[in-house]
Amino acid sequence: MSEIKSVESWRNNIKRVLITEEEIKEAIKKAGKEISDSYDGRPILLVSILKGAFVFMADLCRAITVPCEIGFMCAKSYYSGTVSSGIVQITMDLDQDVSNYHVIIVEDIIDTGRTLNDVADLLRARNPLSLRIVTLLDKPSRRLVDIKADITLFTIEDLFVIGYGLDCGEMYRNLPYIAEFEENK
Repeated sequence: MSEIKSVESWRNNIKRVLITEEEIKEAIKKAGKEISDSYDGRPILLVSILKGAFVFMADLCRAITVPCEIGFMCAKSYYSGTVSSGIVQITMDLDQDVSNYHVIIVEDIIDTGRTLNDVADLLRARNPLSLRIVTLLDKPSRRLVDIKADITLFTIEDLFVIGYGLDCGEMYRNLPYIAEFEENK
């Protein structure tokens, strides 16, 4: 009985669907075409920032119709409660030498921009042929550093969102859509 109650509680945290599965698929198709058209015949390395961007990365790389490689990084911010200290540690780095690639950072959401800014600076220092950023979601109202994506699929308000790789306490990543999260009352 406790498992059923737990699942019901899990569903109760979904306040509303913001972006449907179909809307995500259509936006990824367009982004994949833009990337394919821009980089045809040039070496591409898609770099996913784990964990949140892994679902987006999987679908985006399948939407790209020219050869590309993938790599993964994991960056962690130290937190004091719910506020980031702004200190970013790379806990998993790339295997590839980025100087041989046009690097595209694949991000799930740009919020304050601190982590992404640090990752982008680190990769730029490694002299890629070029560096671009593609993000599934952008929350410009929360930005604390001056960073923008080259391709943004959706711009959202300052809401806590889950689904399509985004989590709350490691849960909800498997939702096929983006939803607003609401704490149980």
